Amino acid sequence: MRNWNATSLTFLALSIIGLVGTLAFNALAVVQMRDYLGDWFGSGPAVNSLGIDLGVIAIAGSILIVVEARRLGMKNAWLYIVLSLVTAFAFTFPLFLALRERRLESSRVAS
Repeated sequence: MRNWNATSLTFLALSIIGLVGTLAFNALAVVQMRDYLGDWFGSGPAVNSLGIDLGVIAIAGSILIVVEARRLGMKNAWLYIVLSLVTAFAFTFPLFLALRERRLESSRVAS
């Protein structure tokens, strides 16, 4: 597998776990007709803390995606951010990191 090293494959595996894990629970919330945001933010201080924690991480990660993609010449970085709104950041961020690592590996091989 060209330009896929152990690090990029690890990030790719985490991305798949993030997609499957979050998709399963999001689908369950839809099937049960739950108030998704109400459940996420309305179940007490600990859950609110987790929501803020994950929100700040997602914002910081989104900034990193844009900055790193520009620095490395990766196109369409905004797609990772938009895709995270309809899937999960637990999927898109490790996916970006896998493809970033792949880009870095191809640069190392080319030089």
